[in-house]
Amino acid sequence: MILGITGGTGCGKTTLLNCIAERGGLILDCDAIYHDLLRTDPALLSAIEARFPGSVENGALQRKKLGNLVFSDEKALEDLNAITHGAVKAEVLRRLSEKPRLAAIDAIALFEGGLATLCDITVAVTAPEEARIQRLMVRDGIGRDYAKRRIAAQKSAEWFRERCDYCLENNGTQADFQKTCLAFLRKLGIMEAN
Repeated sequence: MILGITGGTGCGKTTLLNCIAERGGLILDCDAIYHDLLRTDPALLSAIEARFPGSVENGALQRKKLGNLVFSDEKALEDLNAITHGAVKAEVLRRLSEKPRLAAIDAIALFEGGLATLCDITVAVTAPEEARIQRLMVRDGIGRDYAKRRIAAQKSAEWFRERCDYCLENNGTQADFQKTCLAFLRKLGIMEAN
């Protein structure tokens, strides 16, 4: 079974992914894959630099500089996504070629990047905006305004809910959400009921 997990940054997708990993599932974190490709695929880095001059220095992507360009400009974000989606999908397909029993694709752009078609089930993870802002500030060491801009540049919770087969709302503590995730996996038959 391949689960497609999506939702905005700071919603808690990692908690669900960890529950799947603990059950032996292959986790395909598209953000991590993207960052790996930035180190191993010079053509990808060159394409980003060509579209966003100054975003690459000494062979390394300047994430905050690029973020400041794309999170406030919808067209720039679309251009970045057009560059990256194909490279990420190719790597996901390569990793799925071993036909794992259980896999989860974690992708904020699950639908836009063409990855949803690879999935048996799609799941949106959503959370209240203020909780997301706080999580991003702590997790990424960024300021409130930058966190808000990152969230504003993404699709709404409703957008994800409308497209996914299931939606898990993360509106409590991490322990509460972990219980929600485990109940969901039992419902799908991925884990046994206790």
